[in-house]
Amino acid sequence: MTHWIIAPVVLPALLAPFIVLAARYHIGIQRTFSVVGVLALIAVAFGLAVQASDGTITLYQLGDWAAPFGIVLVGDRLSTMMVLLTAVLALFVLLYAIGSGWDNRGRHFHALFQFQLMGIMGAFLTGDLFNLFVFFEVLLIASYGLMIHAGGNARLRAGVQYVLFNLIGSTLFLFALGSIYAETGTLNMADLAQRATLIGADETVGLRVAAVLLLLVFAIKAAVVPLHFWLPSSYAEAPGPVAALFAIMTKVGAYAIIRVYTMIFPPELEVTSGLHDVWLQPAALVSLAIGMIGVLAAKRLDRLVAFSVIGSMGMVMVTIALFTPEGIAAALYYIVHSTLAGAALFLIADLVRSSRRDLDLTAQAPVAGATLTAALFFVAAIAMVGLPPLSGFIGKLLVLTAAYDSEYVVWIWAIVLGSSLISILGFARAGSVVFWKATSVAPADDAEAATPPAILSYVAVGGLIAALMAHTVFAGQVHGYTTAVAAQLFAPEPYLSTVLETPGKLSTPKEGY
Repeated sequence: MTHWIIAPVVLPALLAPFIVLAARYHIGIQRTFSVVGVLALIAVAFGLAVQASDGTITLYQLGDWAAPFGIVLVGDRLSTMMVLLTAVLALFVLLYAIGSGWDNRGRHFHALFQFQLMGIMGAFLTGDLFNLFVFFEVLLIASYGLMIHAGGNARLRAGVQYVLFNLIGSTLFLFALGSIYAETGTLNMADLAQRATLIGADETVGLRVAAVLLLLVFAIKAAVVPLHFWLPSSYAEAPGPVAALFAIMTKVGAYAIIRVYTMIFPPELEVTSGLHDVWLQPAALVSLAIGMIGVLAAKRLDRLVAFSVIGSMGMVMVTIALFTPEGIAAALYYIVHSTLAGAALFLIADLVRSSRRDLDLTAQAPVAGATLTAALFFVAAIAMVGLPPLSGFIGKLLVLTAAYDSEYVVWIWAIVLGSSLISILGFARAGSVVFWKATSVAPADDAEAATPPAILSYVAVGGLIAALMAHTVFAGQVHGYTTAVAAQLFAPEPYLSTVLETPGKLSTPKEGY
């Protein structure tokens, strides 16, 4: 048993209270410890990902108590990949928050940022459904504090809406956990995967209800239609770096669906037969369509980016809902792409906000640093809509290829291609209004000269763009890795044996509950 796997949870959990107690009035110290902490997090995440790359599954038993009685953290290819993606994203978001001064516009930004990372990392690494719920709640509390950072009535209203929707999800999550425990006597994922197959067909009502409730909870987190209403206002009103960090939040819902519905409730399980394709696939297609139509209809740049996140999550869920190794591999490649592209666009929208009256898509005087900002927007928009040569184009090719043998193939191809055209029109309209038409608008006589964004802000956005380009250049290697991830998910026996058969203080019961 290695102790490194708990480091992504413990490190931010220790940094956050230290920042609050010892450095709350010293922004320089807060920034230093936050950046060093995130760099250490990247190093640990990279090491865990390398360790898992050959198929090794790492187990950590808190208190040395074996599953299903003890709390366990599990590191496989999927979880370590998501941990590394989160750590890399966090670095660029943190650099932008420091460069733009967002972290100094209210108290406790860095402490909340670290608590947010703790919740995300824990959600990816936990091997227990109840602790997944616990880490979801850590996410909710920290993200609410980050959402209302720097105050404002509009931000407060959006934050309340965000909390209410997520509290509904938390309530449904508790109901689902209660039903699962009543039926199986356990909440450990590996133990559940074994026990779910032993329940007779005439005794599956409670488990069916729980499976549906869990899917609803994860769909809320992933902003799948019709449970997406909270996202546009919440993400649009959040501070720029916070919205960029939230680009990974919807992926937590997608991750949970992949984990639970390939291991505990796989497509071939009679208990939940029909749940994957009858409900999830149509909802994913509608999400993709509505998200990209929202891009075209948006009247503000920040809401346009928020709707593009809904559309990208629709694209991810379309391939996840196939529940084939090819589909999961394509979805994971697209998850990395959409996280980086969405975060870059939120930061670029904040660059525009910093020297503009508002983010309305109307012609206004040119923004400060317009040339460089426009170039970054151009590249990020190409990536998000899926035009060649960037990773969005490759990701959509993988999605279309994975869907070729699906019964929904005609719908998937039509909606993916049609929504791509709509999103191109939406982003082209936004770019032309904000950057091109601005050259014909003279600044007001009493307008103050706008200060160009800090160099560190451009470095952060440029880092995300560089990561997108690397994701494109090494697409073959990345897709090879996601294919290996999918293969491991659809052959869960090593995961189950590692979690349930590792010696500890207590042995796993072989019979009975």
